Amino acid sequence: MAAPKSPSMLDALIPMVVLITLLGCSVYLFKDDSSYGPNQIALFIAAAVASLIGLKNGYHWQSIEQAIVKGISVSLAAVLILLAVGALIGTWLLSGTVPTLIYYGLQLLNPSWFYAASCLLCAIVAMSIGSSWTTAATIGVALIGVASGLGLSPTIAAGAIVSGAYFGDKISPLSETTNLAPAVAGADLFEHIRHMLWTTIPSIILALFGFVIIGFNSDVSADFQHITDISNILQQQFNISLWSLVPLLVLLVMAIKKVPAFPTVFIGALLGGVWAVLFQDDLLSRLASDDLPRAVAVFKIIWQTLFAGFSISTGNESMDDLLSGGGMASMLNTIWLIFSAMVFGAVVEHIGLLRKFVEAILKLARSSGSLIVSTMGTCLATNILTADQYISIVMPGRMFKEEYQRRNLAPVNLSRALEDGGTITSPLIPWNTCGAYMHGVLNVNPLDYFIYAFFNLINPILAVIYAYMGIKILKLTPPKSVVERVLAN
Repeated sequence: MAAPKSPSMLDALIPMVVLITLLGCSVYLFKDDSSYGPNQIALFIAAAVASLIGLKNGYHWQSIEQAIVKGISVSLAAVLILLAVGALIGTWLLSGTVPTLIYYGLQLLNPSWFYAASCLLCAIVAMSIGSSWTTAATIGVALIGVASGLGLSPTIAAGAIVSGAYFGDKISPLSETTNLAPAVAGADLFEHIRHMLWTTIPSIILALFGFVIIGFNSDVSADFQHITDISNILQQQFNISLWSLVPLLVLLVMAIKKVPAFPTVFIGALLGGVWAVLFQDDLLSRLASDDLPRAVAVFKIIWQTLFAGFSISTGNESMDDLLSGGGMASMLNTIWLIFSAMVFGAVVEHIGLLRKFVEAILKLARSSGSLIVSTMGTCLATNILTADQYISIVMPGRMFKEEYQRRNLAPVNLSRALEDGGTITSPLIPWNTCGAYMHGVLNVNPLDYFIYAFFNLINPILAVIYAYMGIKILKLTPPKSVVERVLAN
């Protein structure tokens, strides 16, 4: 049986052009609803086009189908976390954890400093626990609520949250991607982190400066009567106390102890249900059905909150929107988007279309700087095509590792490029697992917060400037000669 032939550059370009065209049409025709079905169809059609190219080149449908199944399986860990996060948001609304965070946030955060403070807070939390996803699902959700309460833009707030969360995640030794990049590149973890500081520290400083400028130049004259009204509604509907923050503290401790993400988040969701029973008795009494025994009614409410989310009627429509949501069901559209993206990504990877791009890029990357920029560009393209952050680190890392060694470049150059091009750009792409996750959690489309995710935009640009100017491009230390070793001794 003849082996499949290598794709041509035209083969590689066709599915990409089809995808970009359809996604553009999706945004034009459906606007903010583009991620609720239209983008999924675009990804499936592009996957079908790529599959036809694979069949033309000699691949059998069975092998393409197996690649699709394998590709989807890669995303299943993210899917489990998403379902757990949906449950967590629901029970943390019911237990008063999120309302308490919003209440204290309204009392403490000055509107002019809010965006910068949100970015910094998320950076500290993400650096402590090593997870941008957990940070966004906990602190991020509360900060979106605070932004609404202060009359600020949830879109800019989402950009600040994503910026801080990905800065903290990127430089935390507890982060999966921070460990994955040096492992693929063959670099030491802490050398990798130190090397990243050259791009990440200036980037977060510039991002914070940007958020300060926006805060002080926006019309943020807070209506304190409005804030008082919101605070009063929160106190009327929930038992606001520091005890309500215990589920958050437990979750953060488990994350710091490196308990895996899915059990950590799901335990946090179940703890939220327990906390609702302990501290929100009045709320549960109002929600409980009269035709069921009290204990059974409460059990049903918590069970329903886990899968369908929490809904409340306060008499204020905006507050109802703010304090309602969550549930595993709320994440099903996001999961649909992730599955659709992984189908497309699996096909283009399996039939060699992505490798074709890399081969063409290497022919053009003659200098060290252009090689680093090419690596980052490949990571971005992989994020777009395969829709998975981890693949955008692993695949380019494997493809470029030998070339870095051949050019006598230290592995930390590759590992930093993988993070600058892969980790940072993933939440900016709506159909990427990270972009879809942030959309599902923060309820703001990545296409909307894209321009405000300052850190995620500045960091790759700064890395490109560093590369072309030759700043902090480290060479491998040549082995000492016999004479040098003798003289050293």
